Amino acid sequence: MAVFTTVRTEGQSGYSETNARMEELVKDVPGYLGMDHAQTPGGLGITVGYFRDADALTRWRTDAEHRAAQQRGRDEWYRSYALHVAKVERSNGFTREFAKADVPESPAVD
Repeated sequence: MAVFTTVRTEGQSGYSETNARMEELVKDVPGYLGMDHAQTPGGLGITVGYFRDADALTRWRTDAEHRAAQQRGRDEWYRSYALHVAKVERSNGFTREFAKADVPESPAVD
């Protein structure tokens, strides 16, 4: 698993296109399992990439197109970033099935 946290700069020209390309490219890496992403209004981004093993993560880390995007990120898009690589020992989750009664009604507007 790779946890990538970022704070972006003001200049984001080309970021969205490159990010979309990286999201497509990583899917072709054998052993890639998926990703989660969150962003705060203040600009902190957290992306968690899941890989079956260290070899899969190494394939992604050393991909030439990904390396070029990393360099552009350092040059243009990121004020700061941190990368943490870890092994998931256990994982579980929960998803609530929402019924209409669970969703609050919007207040009436006059």
